[in-house]
Amino acid sequence: MAEIDSTAVITGNAVLAPDVVIGAYVVIGANVTIGSGCVVGPFTRIEGPTTIGERNHFYGHASIGGPPQDLKYKGEHTELAIGNDNFFREFVTVNRGTTGGGGKTTVGNENFFMAYSHVAHDCHVGSHTVFANNATLAGHVEIADFATIGAFSAVHQFCRVGEHAFIGGGSMITQDVMPYAKTVAKRDNRSYGINTIGLQRKGFSDETVDALERAYRILVRSKLNLEAALTKIEEELGLFPEARYLVEFVRESKRGIIR
Repeated sequence: MAEIDSTAVITGNAVLAPDVVIGAYVVIGANVTIGSGCVVGPFTRIEGPTTIGERNHFYGHASIGGPPQDLKYKGEHTELAIGNDNFFREFVTVNRGTTGGGGKTTVGNENFFMAYSHVAHDCHVGSHTVFANNATLAGHVEIADFATIGAFSAVHQFCRVGEHAFIGGGSMITQDVMPYAKTVAKRDNRSYGINTIGLQRKGFSDETVDALERAYRILVRSKLNLEAALTKIEEELGLFPEARYLVEFVRESKRGIIR
């Protein structure tokens, strides 16, 4: 049976699973669906249209599904979709999409959003990511699976962050961030090698890590131009799917990559 605090305000057409827990002074607006096993902590506000999967935990004072912070937004129908098993700590904000950006913001599964982190309109966050305190995404950002966004880092609109990327704290990300790499970026953006320790902790084999380090050296430290470097990686390291993904990621970049 649902546990709903007497001070909570829940709009009539909100759909709550029968076992949700709703804390004190929570506000749940229209067109919100919350799945089984979710816990919504005190003073959290959830606006719709928003669909939330199962076993998500909102610790308190979060603002989820609010309208996009975009001057072009005039109240059009846009959405937020959240998967399963995510943790949203205090004062996290996640906005719905805009019609110009596809109309939908998405968050996958098993992500950890630390206090004050922000996901703006039309962003697409994968699964198993970590957002440290005050990590901030502008609109239209794509965060791939297993990426880590360091504390007080900001990602510019339309940028992409690749799988297993690690962004150091206080970074200003204005171009795409390579998968598997450690990147620290002020306005003078540069990467600092493959995220060796992080990849090892996630179970990547020594052979794969060595291959990615070789690919990084070819891409960043050789004197080859970009296309020649990518071709060389394909020829020498194409047996590794991670290397192929790195090449594909770079080739698809529209803003350029941080090297």
